[in-house]
Amino acid sequence: MGFRVAVVGATGNVGREMLTTLAEREFPVDDVVALASSRSIGKEVSFGEDKTLKVRDLETFDFKGIDIVLSSPGAKVSAVHSPRAAKAGAVVIDNTSYWRMDPEVPLVVPEVNPGAVAGYAKKGIIANPNCSTIQMVVALKPLHDLAKVKRVVVATYQSVSGKGRDAMDELFRQTRGVYVNDPIVKEQFTKQIAFNVIPHIDVFMDDGSTKEEWKMMVETRKILDPDIAVSATCVRVPVFVGHAEAVHVEFERPITVEEARAALRNAPGVSVIDHRVDEGYVTPVEAAGEDAVFVSRIRKDPTVPHGLAMWVVADNLRKGAALNAVQIAEVLADRHLGREGAARRTAAE
Repeated sequence: MGFRVAVVGATGNVGREMLTTLAEREFPVDDVVALASSRSIGKEVSFGEDKTLKVRDLETFDFKGIDIVLSSPGAKVSAVHSPRAAKAGAVVIDNTSYWRMDPEVPLVVPEVNPGAVAGYAKKGIIANPNCSTIQMVVALKPLHDLAKVKRVVVATYQSVSGKGRDAMDELFRQTRGVYVNDPIVKEQFTKQIAFNVIPHIDVFMDDGSTKEEWKMMVETRKILDPDIAVSATCVRVPVFVGHAEAVHVEFERPITVEEARAALRNAPGVSVIDHRVDEGYVTPVEAAGEDAVFVSRIRKDPTVPHGLAMWVVADNLRKGAALNAVQIAEVLADRHLGREGAARRTAAE
């Protein structure tokens, strides 16, 4: 007997990827419900190769009998409906920013801190971290275990899909507009994104950081180690899918490139492609559609006593969102729910 799963925000980039990932990984489901706002009622979304689901109205949906909710509707919507689903007895795996820093909500990357999933019992909610944080901590975890990370300086190169389908459309329209001499219309970004890079993701904060940069700082500490210092510069680039990061790490003790490469090769969820030749590294184009976090260009950072630099790339819609959420659901099902959800549902029926 499997689980009843609801996907909230099913018509968005991440919601569709969640449905695809559930099917690809053969998550044990008896029923899957696609939910979105009222304007999407009746639309069809794919689940697996040969099944489609009609979208239902999130606002009026009764979550009673649902075991697991995968939620990616936006923070304001999540603030209302994730607690409503949890109150009905579901465990919510929430991909929005709303719950991540709540001290009673675990923030989980299964390759890094799977034990934290147990904290779902406090509020019935588990938070999925920010996409750029996820791929970085997956790469940092084996190195932290080996030599203890002291400080991280990271510059991100984040694709427009992290901002949603409208942002992808804007990049397409602006790119075409440049070639045909159409006016550049800016709606999703503060500046032209086509053939440009923008060092501005989310809102600015009082100290001059953006909210995206703040997320990387505080989420890394919550997931991996509260003593790690993080300095981030987050940049939007004219790429449709895939985030890349230049990561400089300072450790508490000496660590060689060879030790780091071996630890990363043995780490779950990591693929090391690191050859010091042309094409001996991974870019977002190669990472798109893949589950792994790719690490390339591992080298010594001579500016600090015990430093390494590396290039980290992942598909932000998969590992940066949908895949991580489904992996959390797998840990939840295997270690915590077992057949409890199915048994509870049978009793209710």
